This record gives sequence, structure tokens and C-alpha cells, in this order.
Amino acid sequence: MNYATIKKFDIANGPGVRVSLFVSGCRHKCKNCFNSEAWDFDYGEKFTNETLNELLEAIDKDYIEGFSLLGGEPFEPENQDGVLEILTAIKQKFPTKTVWCYTGFLFDSQLLGGKVGNAQTVQKILEKIDVLVDGKFVEELKSLDLLFRGSSNQRIIDVKKSLAVGEVIWLSGEWQRRMGSGNIYE
Repeated sequence: MNYATIKKFDIANGPGVRVSLFVSGCRHKCKNCFNSEAWDFDYGEKFTNETLNELLEAIDKDYIEGFSLLGGEPFEPENQDGVLEILTAIKQKFPTKTVWCYTGFLFDSQLLGGKVGNAQTVQKILEKIDVLVDGKFVEELKSLDLLFRGSSNQRIIDVKKSLAVGEVIWLSGEWQRRMGSGNIYE
């Protein structure tokens, strides 16, 4: 798996200061994607054990709220094994830090529906994610007023609650209060 970049002080892709990894490879090719160079699976650098150690070291700071995973597309079949390895290491070392993930795939119909790569691997990945922002970026639905998403079709999903009840549960409650927002969905 290749990655496009690592941001060690990211405040745009989830609450608080986060470490973010942008993986390479995406077949969605959304119109006016902010990261279109990462569509190519060969873009950037190879993700290695040294890269994983760099991520873990960057996350191991008191002021880091958590980890965000973006792309490219983390759930592309070619990226799934690497993503699972990364999230497993992060959750083992930092069980209280949050993991946010951004995907163009839909949580319920595509990821849980077994339509993307290896269904068992996808399930294991989802179990390590706290919040999933799903849905392709749609230029016509873009709004700069949206918090932590680019277009209004995208959903901010509480993955733990959604997996527990078997349906999509939007993020709310304590997260909303911590982010200082009256409503993160409108």
C-alpha cells in the first residue's frame, strides 16, 4: 500500500488535533476532489514498518485527540490489509484515542453489504473505527459551512452504535458538545 501524506497536526478531519494518514488509490474519482493526485495507487511512498512507527510516535502525544484515515480511498480492496494492520496497531497502543475514517463508499449498502473487497476484512476495519464519514464528495452539494465533511450527502456515522444496532446512527451527543457545534449535520 502507498500513502500520499501524513499530517501530524490536523484540525480539519475530526475534532481536536489529530494525526492523519492519506492513503493512495481511489476509483471514485469525484469531480473536483481535493486530493485527486492520490487516485493513483502508485502515488506517494510505500507504507512500511518505519512509516507505522512514525505514525505511532506522532499519535503518542497528550494533545493528540486521535487518528484520521483518508485517501485516496482506505476501503479500496488493495488498501484493506494495510489499513487493518495500521488500525490494529493504533487501537492496541492507544485504545482511548478516537479513529475517524473518510470513505466514498456507503456504510450500510456497500461496506456492510459485502460489496467492497473482503467482507471479513472490512468488518474488522469497521470495528476499529469510531466515526465514519461516508459517501462520495459531490461538487454540487459542497458547502464550506459543513463540519468535517465536504458535501451535504456525506454522513457522519457513529460506527460503534451503528454496528451494535445494525443500522446507521449519526454522530451526536457528547461528540457534538465537545466539538462546540449546535448541529454538525446541517
